[in-house]
Amino acid sequence: MSNEIVCRQEMTIPARYGKAVRLAKGEAVQVVNVHGTQVVDCWAYNAADINEYMCMEATRVWNQRLNPVVGDSFITDQRHPILTLVEDTSPGVHDSFMAACDARRYELLGCTEPHRNCHDNLHEAMQELGVTLPHGNLASLNIFMNIQVQPDGITLNTLPTVTRPGDYITLRAEMDCYVAFSACPQDIVSIQGQGDNTPKDAYLRVLTSGFPQPEVTGAWVPNPA
Repeated sequence: MSNEIVCRQEMTIPARYGKAVRLAKGEAVQVVNVHGTQVVDCWAYNAADINEYMCMEATRVWNQRLNPVVGDSFITDQRHPILTLVEDTSPGVHDSFMAACDARRYELLGCTEPHRNCHDNLHEAMQELGVTLPHGNLASLNIFMNIQVQPDGITLNTLPTVTRPGDYITLRAEMDCYVAFSACPQDIVSIQGQGDNTPKDAYLRVLTSGFPQPEVTGAWVPNPA
């Protein structure tokens, strides 16, 4: 394969809103943290069967890791790899624990008026591609989100992202799929970087070649006794 990066599509994810792309197997999407401060929620769906979706629970079982590193694949609810993390220029701090924000989340945070949220952004972004999802999905991959497991091994601490301006990750499609993103609108809980907690734009590039090509690893199995 040529080392030349070939980009077939670029787009901005506007602050507080979502965008989605359709990838062919073997293509990749690059998610750029333009300002270095923005959390980006991510979901993926099998293009041939929209009922099959990227599942954080199955992914943690497959990789035996709480958060992804380069070379790890993300797994569907039917235990198939759908995306693989092939490149990461950020400090590598991402989250697979926290549910995407939705309207009810902001009600619980005290909002009395409608608030932009990742769950609605997911559905709006997919509708832009002509796809109606059969159900909601709060279990997102939270790219650049800084959730730390505390020394007791059970408590989580929610902190601002530590990403730098221009940092990016690249996700390769392991099947034809839809991948949706939300530039998280959260402005109450302090997750966005640099202290002001203001949602900012992020950026997407759809690549057809020129990105790293690690092999997909198999599912974790215990060593024989």
